[in-house]
Amino acid sequence: MKRSGNSLGKRIFRVIWKTAVWFIGLSVFSVVLFRFVPVPVTPLMLIRCGEQLFDGKEITLKHDWVSIDEISKNLPLAVVCSEDQNFMNHSGFDIAAIERSVEAAKRGAKRVKGASTISQQTAKNIFLWPGRSWIRKGFEVYFTVLIEFVWSKERIMEVYLNSIEMGNGIYGAEAAARHYWNITAKNLSRTQAAAIAAVLPNPRKYSANPPGPYVQSRIGWIVGQMGQWGTLKFE
Repeated sequence: MKRSGNSLGKRIFRVIWKTAVWFIGLSVFSVVLFRFVPVPVTPLMLIRCGEQLFDGKEITLKHDWVSIDEISKNLPLAVVCSEDQNFMNHSGFDIAAIERSVEAAKRGAKRVKGASTISQQTAKNIFLWPGRSWIRKGFEVYFTVLIEFVWSKERIMEVYLNSIEMGNGIYGAEAAARHYWNITAKNLSRTQAAAIAAVLPNPRKYSANPPGPYVQSRIGWIVGQMGQWGTLKFE
């Protein structure tokens, strides 16, 4: 019986080991591949399509990948000012922002500002599913480290701007620009870029055009931050 128990333990260990090796290999391969190849679809896009189908709605998925050179320089600046002002300096995680969130939570603040960086949001959108479990958060940390190591900041921004949800069934800068203003992403004005950035925390609740009172106030704040920032340069 003891020998049988040891044999079972070894088999379980081999399965876990092989699964881990395959997962690491496939994840590294995927990150390297998407360093050069456009991301065709994300888990969130498929989940949203499934939700639409389940609710009996028409499936809507607007997603047109374009090079970062075909996106107005106003948009990267707007999302940095709105979402992650330390994007160019951190290595995937904004430690100071995390510490502020922890302290706010300890004080019992009802609304705690998130500390998720653009790198983390990119990792989550491209490789994972939405959710707040510790398991998913652990995978998010893993993929964030990988993309920060393999991709440049410019590539992270390019993937982010092409893949993030920007409205109901709308993903990426090009689809958002055409949906809201019937223009290309390259022609987004400063105010239009700020409007897109303003809705990113909840793109299915808020509209970039026409903007409601909350989005309008956010647009004004983001445009002000953009004016103070100046230009965003990728090395």
